[in-house]
Amino acid sequence: MSASVAVYRNIYTEDRFKQAYGSDDNTSGSLRLREKLAGRCRCSRRACLHLLRDRVPIFSWLPRYRLKKWILGDTVAGLTVGILHIPQGMAFALLTAVAPIFGLYTSFFPVVLYMFFGTGRHVSTGTFAVVSLMTGSVVEQLVPTPLDMNSSSTEAADFEAQRIGVASAVALLSGIIMLCMFGLQLGFLSTYLSEPIVKAFTSAAAFHVTVSQLQSMLGLRLPRHTGTFSLFKTLASVMENLPHTNTAELLISLVCLALLVPVKELNMRYRHRLRTPIPVEILTVIIATAVAYAFSLDSTYSIEIVGHIPAGFPKPQMPAFHTFPDIAGDTIAITFVGYAVSVSLAMIYADKHGYSIHPNQELLAHGISNTVSSFFTCFPSSATLATTNILESAGGYTQLSGLFTSLVVLVVLLLIGPLFYFLPKAVLACINVTSLRQMFLQFRDLPELWRISKIDFMVWVVTWLSVVVLNVDLGLAIGVVFSMMTVICRTQRASCSVLGRASNTEIYRPLENHSKCYEVPGVKILTYNGPIYYGNRSFFREEMSRLLGLTPEKIRSREKARKALEKREREATVNTVERGIANTSFSSENEFFKSGTSESDVQVVLIDCSSVIFVDVAGARLFTQMCTECQKVGVHVYLANCNESVLKILTSSGLMNYMNPQHIFVTVHDAVMYIQQQQEKPPENTPTVWV
Repeated sequence: MSASVAVYRNIYTEDRFKQAYGSDDNTSGSLRLREKLAGRCRCSRRACLHLLRDRVPIFSWLPRYRLKKWILGDTVAGLTVGILHIPQGMAFALLTAVAPIFGLYTSFFPVVLYMFFGTGRHVSTGTFAVVSLMTGSVVEQLVPTPLDMNSSSTEAADFEAQRIGVASAVALLSGIIMLCMFGLQLGFLSTYLSEPIVKAFTSAAAFHVTVSQLQSMLGLRLPRHTGTFSLFKTLASVMENLPHTNTAELLISLVCLALLVPVKELNMRYRHRLRTPIPVEILTVIIATAVAYAFSLDSTYSIEIVGHIPAGFPKPQMPAFHTFPDIAGDTIAITFVGYAVSVSLAMIYADKHGYSIHPNQELLAHGISNTVSSFFTCFPSSATLATTNILESAGGYTQLSGLFTSLVVLVVLLLIGPLFYFLPKAVLACINVTSLRQMFLQFRDLPELWRISKIDFMVWVVTWLSVVVLNVDLGLAIGVVFSMMTVICRTQRASCSVLGRASNTEIYRPLENHSKCYEVPGVKILTYNGPIYYGNRSFFREEMSRLLGLTPEKIRSREKARKALEKREREATVNTVERGIANTSFSSENEFFKSGTSESDVQVVLIDCSSVIFVDVAGARLFTQMCTECQKVGVHVYLANCNESVLKILTSSGLMNYMNPQHIFVTVHDAVMYIQQQQEKPPENTPTVWV
């Protein structure tokens, strides 16, 4: 048995509804703003504690920490991620074009700082392949690698100092940009990097990372290419120098790949059964270092090794401030990529575990992490895909896991680091390539994306091709611009439909999709599914004119007919007055005009504004122009379902000078009932509506 509903109430115009149900608060906007500012600026002990907990979240969750329930999971997850940070930190340092020790520093300081300021409980920060690749491109542009440099000379030390100075400057400027964005509360800007853009960008960047590591895996000493078409330039250079491949380094790479790929696949396939994933990266590093040391591979086969890794804590060092003008443009792109990836990861795991993150606080957390870390010879950091996934799957609950992660890295920095002297760089290159598994697998999303949204599919493909073919920075910019253009085009070409009424209901639906709905006689109900602004006002006007059949020729002809009828009415009135006879054949202008129109002609246009989210000045003027043109042909204009902002702009633009304020209704059905009652005979009592 189907349920039914019946409602009997008055017909409401917007004015009548506001009188009955509107707020009595007439406080001005400036006064309300003053009260809000006064409330926020009020100083008290409670307000200071609240501010401290908001800005330093560790003081909020640490007092409520469930020691017995969470400590084991945080400890195991933190140690596991810490072990993974060691090889990945050194490997991603190669992508950044700096010495491996700086990757270890970047795996320590940002982790500690994010633990205090971050809101993502399952986020693991540190070195990230894409950010490292983008930073490495900047470093290579400003400090290119000389092919004839002696690695044991003081010249090499100065060269490394220049490179880390540039990388630290990028980190510092990135942190400053994030802090400025936090001050301006611009956390919402990350939404402009949509999910298709982020996934396509990281997937395409994975190809750049893989190609850039080929020379290390093959033992080739080649300059690093930057700028547009860098991927193809690097491939061409590698192919040209294939005859010079170092066989020993090639064998090392093949053995490492044969070990890393299957074990990482096992870790992924059986991640729900394994308490912690097999630490294959650190095992590979240890074994490769021992083999290289035992057989003196560096001197016997001329393989490239990591070299000296200083033990101890890094001394504070000023970044290369003079490079700010040269790195500003690239740093903005690095900042947006790092922040977008970090917030996306944090939101994914926050939704999964039922808590919320704060994008603006994430700006503060990553801004402080990059700013402070830059003074300890660190390059830009962000949340990382691989370690975040492992942190969550290993049973981490809170950011306290970052404490155990940083302790593992600290032990390596203070004691174990120099033991990696003989580690072949080919091993780190293999670790880089195999860490990109998740990014390559994002191709699997394409069939579902095609099924759900063809436009998002095109955004994914255009972004991916732009990043692969052109460059990481330029490709990202093209992807963002293309995505924004799709949004603009969709608002410019929004659908305009004629609504019909379902029999004996107050429901109105587009006639093209609901053939059993019918048009209300004499009333054309139109709806426009988008904003009305300067970009689409011409399209909106064309669609309305098409649906109403109001061509310029028709407007002129009907206006002439209307004027002729008015003239005849005036003449008839004069004749009846002169003769002293009351001629009631035309009692009013509306009836006089109605007599000259057929029943199929549109007498009323009702515009449903429920889908019009905003109107600008150009759109408001278009409404005024339409009202004027409709009046010329004797058609009345009504509005329904206007939101407050749209109604305010229309009223402020002077639309009410051309339109009766009582023709703006709360719902479409209110307007239709009013129009039908007016067409029959206006009652003396308040009109009512059956729903």
